Amino acid sequence: MTTRRIFLRNSALAMVGVGTAPLWLKRALYAADAPSPRKKILVAIFQRGAADGLNVVVPHGEKAYYSLRPTIAIPRPSRGEKREDAAIDLDGFFGLHPSLAPLKPLFDQQHLAIVDAVGSPDPTRSHFDAQDYMESGTPGLKATHDGWMNRALPKVEGKVSPVRAVSLGTTLSRSMAGPNPAIALQSIAGFQVRDAQAAKQFQDMYMQSKDPAMQTAGRETFEAVSMLQTIQKQTYTPAAGAEYPRGKFGDSLRQIAQLIKADVGVEMAFADIGGWDHHVNEVGQRASEGQLANLLTQYGQGLTAFWQDMGDRMADVALVTMSEFGRTAHENGNRGTDHGHANSMFVMGGGVKGGKVYGKWPGLEKEQLYEGRDLALTTDFRDILGELVSKHLGNPTVKGVFPGYAPKFLGMV
Repeated sequence: MTTRRIFLRNSALAMVGVGTAPLWLKRALYAADAPSPRKKILVAIFQRGAADGLNVVVPHGEKAYYSLRPTIAIPRPSRGEKREDAAIDLDGFFGLHPSLAPLKPLFDQQHLAIVDAVGSPDPTRSHFDAQDYMESGTPGLKATHDGWMNRALPKVEGKVSPVRAVSLGTTLSRSMAGPNPAIALQSIAGFQVRDAQAAKQFQDMYMQSKDPAMQTAGRETFEAVSMLQTIQKQTYTPAAGAEYPRGKFGDSLRQIAQLIKADVGVEMAFADIGGWDHHVNEVGQRASEGQLANLLTQYGQGLTAFWQDMGDRMADVALVTMSEFGRTAHENGNRGTDHGHANSMFVMGGGVKGGKVYGKWPGLEKEQLYEGRDLALTTDFRDILGELVSKHLGNPTVKGVFPGYAPKFLGMV
């Protein structure tokens, strides 16, 4: 059941529009131009639709990969003349899809780590259920009301920033839902009050409420609106020549970078990128063409631009990507893939021990496949998230973040 408090934060008190904030709303307890102590920040990216991990992180050293995918496999790295459609070798066995070339330098510089054969142990092939399980952090359990990111916020004494936890999008992500304050933000520029009169009416209605939760929600939202309006008045130019890709994903990453560098107290940020459900025509005539290639171009450029833009601030930031499940090892009859099991995850940041593909590779021979059709799971996604929560955020209560499960760290952070 959605509480009134969460509804208010999602809807920004129904005051989203264009206008000027009234003077009373400018009395925020946090100012965008007043630096606050730098904190560790966790950014999570969800690839909705079930990305094909086998064509993202290519096991080019696995013979069975090519027999299972006669028309959509990514060609082996070229030893002679460079091919634009060939995998980019990482370690002699794994390679990146050619559209992820911008990420190769980060891997070589040991800032980017990859985990393979990772995902949720729950066997569901339902997008809705699998996403819910990963975002709640409780695979197979539908009764969990809050998300893993909300539970992962370290406990603090006193007042916290109204933009401590930010979910980019029209509604609050499942990962961010919970008792700790979090806001849904479609855009910094769009998080505004309509006009002074309407704002005053909302202030009176919620501040005079006898419901403490209603008062708190109103106060938190008004403070967030005021802070974000202050930020949007400042022209933002990405640093180091970083160029974010056009579209929702690029805009989300750019705004996350802007919020972090504004020193307004962001500790958690969430964004997603959809379109990974490639049942048909996943790959074009060349591996560097087609639906997957186009999406990975946007994905790779976005992550690279974020890294460049953040500069030395990346020392305080860890970014992790995930998708609800992988795809079948064998291509289908439509040059696509169907719902599978294990997948790959990317982790990058200043404290990440990158330059390595983590996880135990299970193999792709028929007897090694999960249910005879999918890449088998050897690493639970909670092991990755748990290590980031514990080692990066410094939250000692990781068992409370993933109830009923004790994460096993891989030594990435």
